[in-house]
Amino acid sequence: MPANRSVVANSSGDEEFRRVPLERIIPNPQQPRQHFSEAALQHLAQSIRTQGVLQPLVVRESGEECYELIAGERRWRALKLLDAEDAPVVVRNIPDEAMLEVALLENIQRENLTPIEEARSYRQLVEQYGYTQEALARRLGKDRSTIANLMRLLHLTTPVQNDLESGRLTIGHARALLALPDEAAQLHLRERLLRHGWNVRETERQVRAWLARLPQAAQPDDLHSGSSSMPSTRLRPEIKALEDELTRMLGTRVALTYRNGRGSLRIDYHSLEEFEQLYERLIGS
Repeated sequence: MPANRSVVANSSGDEEFRRVPLERIIPNPQQPRQHFSEAALQHLAQSIRTQGVLQPLVVRESGEECYELIAGERRWRALKLLDAEDAPVVVRNIPDEAMLEVALLENIQRENLTPIEEARSYRQLVEQYGYTQEALARRLGKDRSTIANLMRLLHLTTPVQNDLESGRLTIGHARALLALPDEAAQLHLRERLLRHGWNVRETERQVRAWLARLPQAAQPDDLHSGSSSMPSTRLRPEIKALEDELTRMLGTRVALTYRNGRGSLRIDYHSLEEFEQLYERLIGS
C-alpha cells in the first residue's frame, strides 16, 4: 500500500487516520497563527523526537495526493526541522466554503494561539459566519465573558497589540491599558510601562492615576436650564426616572443630559474591576 494512503486507524464517518509524506502536506493560506517562535518550534521538535507526535495533524485532501492543513502547522514545521518523512494525520472531508470556518474553530481548540490571534479568529467567525459570542462559547466550551474580554483586546492600539503578541506585555497589562480613553493615552502609558518595567498591579495604579487627572465631565445641569425643546416640568421627571433605572441596573451613578433633541450618557466607575463588571453587564444586556 502506498505510504500516502496507509490507514493507521479505522475510518469513522468523515474522518480517516493515515500517515502521509510530509512533502505532500501544504500549509493553510488562511492560518490564524501569524507568528511562529523559532525557539518554541525547536522545543516542540525535541519533544516530538523523544515522545513522538501525540496529536495528529488535521488535513483535507487537496488535488492529486496532496493535503491541505486545517490544524497543526506548528507540528508540521517541527517535523520538517527533524527531516521527518511522514506525519500522522486525520483526513476530513471539508468543502471549500466551510474551510475557513472549520480551520478557525480547529485552531482555536487545538493550537496555542496568542491572545491577539485568538481574538482575531473570534472576530472573523462573528463577522463572516454570523456567530454570536454566546454561540461561540457553547461551540468552544468557553465562558462568553472569556470570548468578550479577548475580543476587547482588538480595541488596543496596534503597537500594544504587537507587544502582546511578542510577549513584551502580558494580557494583564493589556487589560489595564484598555481602560484609557484614547490611543494617545495608551501609547504614552505603554512607553512608560516598557521603560520602567511595571508589573500589572503598578500598571493598573498608573492607569487609575491617569484617569483621575482627566477633567470631570460636565454636570447634567442641562436638565434644569429650561432651554430644552421639551418643557422642563415634563423633562426632569422622565430623565430622573431613566437615571434611577440605569443606576439600579448598573450599580453605579448614571447621569443623563438632554438639550434640543441631543444629549449624553455618563456612567461613573472607580476601579478597573468595576469597569470590567460594567462592561459585562452592558454586553450581557
